[in-house]
Amino acid sequence: MRRKEDLIEALTGSTLGLFALTVGLLFPLSTFLVLIYESLPAIEKFGIFDFITGTTWDPVAEVFGALPALFGTILVTFIASTIALPVSVGIAIFISELCPKGVKPVFSTAVELLGAIPSIIYGMWGLFVIAPLMADYVEPFLQETLGKVPLLGRLFDGAPTGVDALTASFVLSIMIIPFMSAIVKDAFEMTPPLLKEAGYGLGATKWEVVKDVVIPYALPGIVGGTILSVGRALGETMAVAFLTGNVHQIPKSLFDPLTTITVTIANEFTEADTDIYLSSLYYLALILFVLSFGLLMVAKFYLLEKVGKKWSVKNI
Repeated sequence: MRRKEDLIEALTGSTLGLFALTVGLLFPLSTFLVLIYESLPAIEKFGIFDFITGTTWDPVAEVFGALPALFGTILVTFIASTIALPVSVGIAIFISELCPKGVKPVFSTAVELLGAIPSIIYGMWGLFVIAPLMADYVEPFLQETLGKVPLLGRLFDGAPTGVDALTASFVLSIMIIPFMSAIVKDAFEMTPPLLKEAGYGLGATKWEVVKDVVIPYALPGIVGGTILSVGRALGETMAVAFLTGNVHQIPKSLFDPLTTITVTIANEFTEADTDIYLSSLYYLALILFVLSFGLLMVAKFYLLEKVGKKWSVKNI
C-alpha cells in the first residue's frame, strides 16, 4: 500500500512539475524563439538601433522604424499607470480599512467585476462616450487652464478631438484599476492586526495607522500590483485601438493622435503583403515581448525582493 501511495505521489509531482515547466519555461522560450526567427529579415535589414530609433513607417517604400509605436506604448502606459495608482490605493484603503463590514463585499465585487468587462467594450464605450466628453468639455478646459502655464502648456496644444493620447490613457487606466486595486487590497488585508492595534494603542489615528503601518507593510504588494498592471497595460490592444488614431508619429502633446505596438500589429498584420513588412511587425512583437518580460523580471528580482523588503523593515 505504501509503495502504491509513493508511486501516486511521484506521478502527481512529475505531472505538476511538467505543467510548471511547460507554462513557466517552455512556452515563453518557444514564443521568444519564434519571434526571433520571424523577425530575422527585419533584423538583418534594419539592425537593432536603427529600427528602434527609426521614425519612418512606410510599407510602400519598405522602410520601417519602431520609435513612434514604442514611444506611444510607453507614453500611454505611463499616463494610465499614473492615473490608476492613486485611485487604486484609495479604493484599497477604503475597502480594507474604512468600509462598513456589511457593504464591503458589495464594493469589492463591484470593483473586481470591472476586470471581467471585455476590452473591446471599453474601447467602444471610450470612443462613443468618453471621447466626445473629452473633446467637448475636458480637453478645452485643460487648454484654458493648464494650457496657459509656461512649458506645461505645450502638453495641451492642438485640436481637442478626443481621439488622442490622453483619452486612450484615461480609458486604459480604468481598465487596469480593478487588477491593481484587488492586489493592493489583498496586501493591505495581510497586515497583522497586532501591528494596527499597537498603533491605536499608542494613540495614533486611523489615518496615521494606515499611513505609517499598513502602507509600509503592504508596499511590496503595492509595487507588485503596479507592475502587473503595467504589464497588462503594455499589452492592451482593442481598447487602445479605438482611441489612439493609429498615426505613426511621436506626439508633441497629449491631444495628438498616436499609435502603439499592439495597435500597429492588430491593424496592419492582415495588410502585410511583403516579407519585410510582416517581419517588421514580428520585430515589433519581439520588442514588446522583451519590454514586458524585462519589466516583470526587474520588478520581481529587484523591486519586490530588495526595495520592498528594505522599505517595509525600515518603516515598521
